[in-house]
Amino acid sequence: MAIDTSLVSESAEVGPDATAPSAGGKRRFLFLRNRKALTGLAILGFFTLIAIIGPWIAPYDPSARSDDILQPPSWEHLVGTTHLGQDIFSQLLVGTRGVMVVGFVAGFVATAIGVVVGVTAGYIGGVGDESLSVLANVFLVIPQLPLIIIIAGQLPSAGGITVALVIAITGWAWGARVLRAQTLSLRRRDFVEAARANGERTWRIITAEILPNLTAIIAAGFVGTVSFAILSLITLSFIGIGTTGDWNWGTILYWAQAQLALQRGAWWWFVPAGLCIALVGMALALVNFGIDEFVNPRLRSTDLNARSLRKRGIRPRIGFTPVVREAPEDRA
Repeated sequence: MAIDTSLVSESAEVGPDATAPSAGGKRRFLFLRNRKALTGLAILGFFTLIAIIGPWIAPYDPSARSDDILQPPSWEHLVGTTHLGQDIFSQLLVGTRGVMVVGFVAGFVATAIGVVVGVTAGYIGGVGDESLSVLANVFLVIPQLPLIIIIAGQLPSAGGITVALVIAITGWAWGARVLRAQTLSLRRRDFVEAARANGERTWRIITAEILPNLTAIIAAGFVGTVSFAILSLITLSFIGIGTTGDWNWGTILYWAQAQLALQRGAWWWFVPAGLCIALVGMALALVNFGIDEFVNPRLRSTDLNARSLRKRGIRPRIGFTPVVREAPEDRA
């Protein structure tokens, strides 16, 4: 019997150190080398660019009517028209700004509040921890979507910023609870104790020692809040609450549903908006996965090993063992 160890020798050369950057300065670029993160950032960058320049490059006024009623996509109307002859492509371009503004404003504000409350409560402990924990528990039981519906119904002129602030004010508690729990486990670690023994100030310990270890959790909370804010805005617009004259992707779906676009076979009226929503959600998830792999050394080394194996023409498999082949004389 002869043992074929070619697979073992090939895989033994690949390890966490074999593909690690040779210089410490290159480690900061590992995140940008992650394919998931690059794909997600590229998609988000595209929609952010559209949100900035969309109203300027829109070929038509999104509310302007014309005689081209329910026309399928063509060179004149790239995504077709509505029952009033409105250009859907222009509505998509103009509506992107409202979606992105609401998502990122709610994400930034809720994440900032959650970080301040959660990390402060976990680090200081004592009465301050109990007080901030009670505050977080109060906001944790507040139903977000019903409250947003009530506020938007009572304030028909409320814009996207109002919706974003309501989502942020009511949506920071869960992230703060998670950050508090992680901070409680970090504040007694050796590196934190060493920084405290060296006389480092509290703000320096929190910003330089604790927050870098909470990057993945903060990023996950930000991504979750942005996704929830975008879906909340689209949900409100789809059910007709708020100002339906302010164009966003939910407004397009609202008018498509109200005018029976599916029964009429006008797929171009609702499919593009649905694809935009799905692409933004996928982009946020990919960025979250990329940050998680960058922060977690085990995931990072696994990704680097798999990439090196693919370059060698080896298909990586989990848990494979040496293959035992029979010698020619044994077969006889």
